[in-house]
Order: sequence, then structure tokens, then C-alpha cells
Amino acid sequence: MGRSVRTRRSDDSGARAGPTLADIAREAGVSTATVSRVLNDPDSVRPVRADRVRKAIAELGYLPDGAARALASRRSMTIGAVIPTLDNAIFARGVEAFQTRLMAKGYSLLLASSAYDLAAEAALVETLLQRRVDALMLVGLQHDPALLERLRGRGIPHVLCWAHDPAGRLPCVGFDNCRAAAAMARHLIGLGHRRIAMIAGLTRGNDRARDRVDGVRMALEEIGENLAPEAVIEVPYSYAEGRAAMKHLLARATRPSAVICGNDVLAIGAVLAARDAGLEVPGEISVSGFDDLPLAGEFAPALTTMRVPAEAMGEQAASYLVARLEGGPAMASGPIPPLTVELVVRNTTGAAP
Repeated sequence: MGRSVRTRRSDDSGARAGPTLADIAREAGVSTATVSRVLNDPDSVRPVRADRVRKAIAELGYLPDGAARALASRRSMTIGAVIPTLDNAIFARGVEAFQTRLMAKGYSLLLASSAYDLAAEAALVETLLQRRVDALMLVGLQHDPALLERLRGRGIPHVLCWAHDPAGRLPCVGFDNCRAAAAMARHLIGLGHRRIAMIAGLTRGNDRARDRVDGVRMALEEIGENLAPEAVIEVPYSYAEGRAAMKHLLARATRPSAVICGNDVLAIGAVLAARDAGLEVPGEISVSGFDDLPLAGEFAPALTTMRVPAEAMGEQAASYLVARLEGGPAMASGPIPPLTVELVVRNTTGAAP
């Protein structure tokens, strides 16, 4: 075998260029066609010859030209995802499971964050499409209508997570936020609570936050009660905002006996505010969260919450998109059944005082 290719060549600009397919072929003593087969269809090459090619690739530091391979296969083997925020552990868990499943199938992930801004999300999706992603994962049901129409028109496989479309019009891998929040409200109603308030996430551009408010309202209406507008405070998801919102609720003339929070971060802030006011949780006021972050079970008192199957959601979303791209059996007709969200009762909810 030749040993002449030991230094990187320079292109016309003077930059050092990497070894080519021909360089690898000379080093391994095979044809360029054989090198190409080792890269794209290794089972078609005899093991001894394939090992020579791999050794040459390692010695020369060859990197396959992803753009050229994408042009040849009409696929980039890359999936795009746009999530509302990177500052939330529940999204991190779901995205990690999503990426792990994609990597096992030979795909890479390009991730972007929209800061709960639908216009920013549409711009980020356009950027990902320019990068030739094969498919997309988005969060929730509410998006710029032109964005979803563009994806459908171009035949870009996509899936919406953290939500469920019962009509089956949209490809979703998620759960029913309205029903989940109603289940939490019914838990508190069963403990005797009637003066129920809510610290919700900002509902503008966030169908999950809006559906959770609707779920609490629905459960109260079932028993002839209502969720008064002044009993709902919408804030960004943060400990400080949850704390400030709870302080506001506690200052009302009629103090709530229970506060349902839009996620665990808000709930922990609410519990801290109750402590600041000298109130016992749950003896004098009950507080609940949503998501079941790892901190929820370690916090004192441990947080009653709704457990969201983030990992299962990420894995199923990845499998769905890969099946769409490769024509696998997961492409069953009809809506995808919603995932189960579990009520986890811990120490921040108790009987109404």
C-alpha cells in the first residue's frame, strides 16, 4: 500500500484541505468505489478489505463530506427541533431521549429555542429547513398557520409534542393538558377545597398553559363552582415569578385554600411565598405543580404534581419521524393515542382547612 499521503494538501486559498476519497483509496490499496461502499454500505465489502479502508481513514483523518452525501441520498440524516426554552428541565429530559433515539437510528439533531415566541419559532424553522433537515419536532398545537401549511406543502415530516389533538388533524406525540389539569383540580376538590386559585404560565402563544387553566375551570364547573378571573395569575415560568404571584394571591381579601400551579417551578416559588407568610403547607394552604421535575420529590415538603412522561414522549417522537422518513410500520393511520399523565400525591396537598 502507498504511504505518500501523509500531509494535508492546500486549496487555492492556501487553507489546508483534508484527504480525499482518492487519498484513502491509495492508502488502502483499493478503488474509490470500494471506499465509497465501506462508508455507505459496509456489509457489501469483504471484512479484510473494509478494515484496511477504516484504518486508512483513521490514519489520514478523513471526514466524509456530509453535504455531498446528502445530495446523493437526498437526505441530510439530520432532524430539527424547536422547543420553547432551554431553561426547563422537563424539556431537557424529553429532548435528550429524542436525541438518543435518533442517534441510535443514525440521525443527528439540530436544536433551537423560540422563547415562547411564535414568530421566532417560524423564523427558526425556516433556518432549519435551509440547513436541509429531513424532519422537524415542534412543541404544542399552536403555531403560525403558514408554518404548518409550509411543512405540509413541502412534504416535511413533522410531529408536535407535549400536547394532543383529539380530532387527529395534527401529528402529535403528547398528552391532554386540559384533562391532566382537571385531574389535579378534582384531587383538591376531593380534599374539600372550593376556594381554588391558579398560578399559570403565560397563555399567549402557549396552548399548553391555556389548556391547563381550562382544565381547572372545567373541574370546578362540574361542582357548580367557578374559577374567577382574579383567581388566575399568569406569569413567566420562574421561581421568583411563582413566589410573587403567590404573595399577590395571599393578599386578597378571601385567601384561597389551594393553589394549582402551571408547572413545578412556579409551585416551588408558591410554597416559598407561603412560608414567607408564616403559613403551613398543606395545613393552611395546599399547593400543586405540574411536570414532576426531579426536584419536586426532593423539595421539603415534597410536591404534589402531575408526572409528565417526557422521556417516552421524546422516544416516540423520534421513532415516529424516522418511520415517516423510512416508511416503517409505525406509520399507522389515525391519531396517535395520548400518553398517560400520572397524578403524584405528596406532601403539599391536604384537606381543606
